[in-house]
Amino acid sequence: MKLGLLSRAPQSYSSQRLVAAAADRDVEVSIYDTLRFAIDLSRDDPKITYRGIDIESVDAILPRIGATITFYGIAVVRQFQAMGVYTPNTCDAIANSHDKLRAMQILSRHEIDVPATTFVRERADIAPAISRVGGAPVIIKTLEGTQGVGVILAPDFTVAEAVVETLHSTNQNVLIQRFVAESRGSDIRAFVVGERVVAAMRRTATGDEFRSDVQRGGTIESIALTAEQRDVALRAAQAMGLTVCAVDMLESDHGPLVMEVNSTPGLQGIEQATGLDVAGAIVDHIVSNVSFPDLDVRQRLGKAAGYGVAEIHVDQGTWIEGITLAESGLRGRDITVLVIENASGVVPNPQSDHVLTANDRLLCFGRLNAMRELAPVRRARRRRVAQLPVDPLSVDTGPE
Repeated sequence: MKLGLLSRAPQSYSSQRLVAAAADRDVEVSIYDTLRFAIDLSRDDPKITYRGIDIESVDAILPRIGATITFYGIAVVRQFQAMGVYTPNTCDAIANSHDKLRAMQILSRHEIDVPATTFVRERADIAPAISRVGGAPVIIKTLEGTQGVGVILAPDFTVAEAVVETLHSTNQNVLIQRFVAESRGSDIRAFVVGERVVAAMRRTATGDEFRSDVQRGGTIESIALTAEQRDVALRAAQAMGLTVCAVDMLESDHGPLVMEVNSTPGLQGIEQATGLDVAGAIVDHIVSNVSFPDLDVRQRLGKAAGYGVAEIHVDQGTWIEGITLAESGLRGRDITVLVIENASGVVPNPQSDHVLTANDRLLCFGRLNAMRELAPVRRARRRRVAQLPVDPLSVDTGPE
């Protein structure tokens, strides 16, 4: 097997550890500078070249893409994927993890707790946004920063408002986030590989520094995660679509809060803190999956005209609640239930005698028109117009 490591830092600790771990497993590895690739597009013969030479014999790639080359790096990964080369982190998953706002939206959508966060642009919206996250002190983050860069602690309301206005004036997009004081300047990093947490450490800020990043002098120690922390880390990685990543969490009074899911985490801190072979776990994961990669079910099964993949929710009191799959008649409507997810977990390939209960989510493949008929009618949200200032010229009097 031949593994391509996409990295602009071949002499870094992480790159060298991955090379050594691959050599220990008789895996041939080559390090490629991500920016030296050229992409050739054609319908019949898509190619990618490195310094003018076609890359054809790579079985898998491991992208280590920094924030400064996100666009080009993702394009390179996407081309490898188009050529059928396996990668543990797909281009879409990497792109989502690099976009802090998008990442927060994904995590929130999957009911994973994050610090109270707001995103605004107009000056008039800044003060209400600060109040909504609990007031000062607040954390202000630029969307592009890494390793603690672009993360500011604003101690009071006036400073917070001034910092956001200043960043907006330089065309920076920022998040305003609740300062979780009870975390006391520390966070937890859980390193996820595949479907397990392979290592975890606590990072603690030193002195007056509130950022716990190792690059800023933070101290590190190995820890054993609680069952809740482990579950949150795995669910966050799954929600982001990443199989090799680090999940950074704060310990709050209400449980773990996910701050970030990093698709290119450094290995030095986690290996030094825990003494574990994290690089080896990554290579083992790639070797075990290169011939049997995860598929994008929605994309693959959605190619047949009129057919696709969709979720059907079992709402309380609906006709489908309390009956078996066989009694539901879904098969007769040309709908196959692939997976059922509920509060108890996931049921793959459910049997015909499985009883459907309220709040079940059914991942189905079948005729789109038939599945649309089963979707509940969305209720329009009530508009609270009286609480908002109304500009008569902006009122839309047309039909909705």
